[in-house]
Amino acid sequence: MPHAVETLLTRRLHNQRLARSEFRRPADVVAWLGAVQAQDYPAAKWALGLRAPGLTDADVENAFTEGRILRTHVLRPTWHFVTPADIRWMLALTGPRLHKTCGPYNRALGLDDAILKRCRAMIERALRDGTQLTRAQLGAVLRRGGVELGGPALAQVMMNAELDALVCSGARQGKRFTYALLDERAPRGRIVTRDEALGHLARRYFTGHGPATLKDYVWWSGLVVGDARRSIEIAGHDLDRREIGDRTYWSAGSSSARAGGGAHLLPNYDEYLVAYRDRDPVVEPPRRAAAARLGARPRAGDVFAHSLVIDGRLAGSWTRTHGRSAVTIDVVPYRRLTPAERRAVAAAAERFGRFMQQPVICTQR
Repeated sequence: MPHAVETLLTRRLHNQRLARSEFRRPADVVAWLGAVQAQDYPAAKWALGLRAPGLTDADVENAFTEGRILRTHVLRPTWHFVTPADIRWMLALTGPRLHKTCGPYNRALGLDDAILKRCRAMIERALRDGTQLTRAQLGAVLRRGGVELGGPALAQVMMNAELDALVCSGARQGKRFTYALLDERAPRGRIVTRDEALGHLARRYFTGHGPATLKDYVWWSGLVVGDARRSIEIAGHDLDRREIGDRTYWSAGSSSARAGGGAHLLPNYDEYLVAYRDRDPVVEPPRRAAAARLGARPRAGDVFAHSLVIDGRLAGSWTRTHGRSAVTIDVVPYRRLTPAERRAVAAAAERFGRFMQQPVICTQR
């Protein structure tokens, strides 16, 4: 079993393009993974940088500004990066279920179908001809149209508009996000049938995230179990099935992956951790106990936080502080690191500095 777990982690690092990567553009990474969780926008940009050598924060920002990658609510009720080529079929497949999830929140906020329809019409008119507006600016548009909404209600209205494939991300105004009409950021193409979409999603997930289980896929995709099983059946001839212990894992593409774990400073909600329901192979509860004995105090939500991963396993946390002349990275390991591991962590910090185009000061506890 230990050897099988090592193989699983090696293949995930390879398939996630953390060990080695041929990608050079943000959209290549997003298309490969299918969708990249992105509610923490700066962290999500670094998630792409990790998987495309030579990419900088400015490169990702430019791709976002120009609409080569988009940000919307899809799969699960949170923001993800997706490509213009994928956004429509993904929304068609997962949007209806997310709408059901939103139902109780809509009712609690007094947002009935009539109000949502009225808001949709005003938003559509306001964003025509390439106009891109912030949420606050759209709130003012709705207010002038006779619909006064508080912050949570306005956010819910905009989420519904995203799920309806009306709006998606526009370019940022300074640090503020804007919305644009989806029709103007991702022109309509060929209609994808539901079965085609199910097959596409399974291939994309298990190619970029495998080996993974059905439960992992259900968690990541937001599909109900029956649809997830159907999805795997449709993509079946492209997937490889393997039993590890009492669990069935699926993957796609080459089954060979050379060792090359190294050290990685993963951002919040990185796909390497957040995209799986079962995180034990990476997190290893016994190592958490050892970390507690060292006084490192792993956080309850450490699998979603800035995480240090060494050879595929969670090994600590890190924070970064941006100064005028340098970025300071403070690494807190959950166990004692070897000299070679400390050098690997320093190299990972330097890579973050190159991404941010800033000198790095790295401290390791």
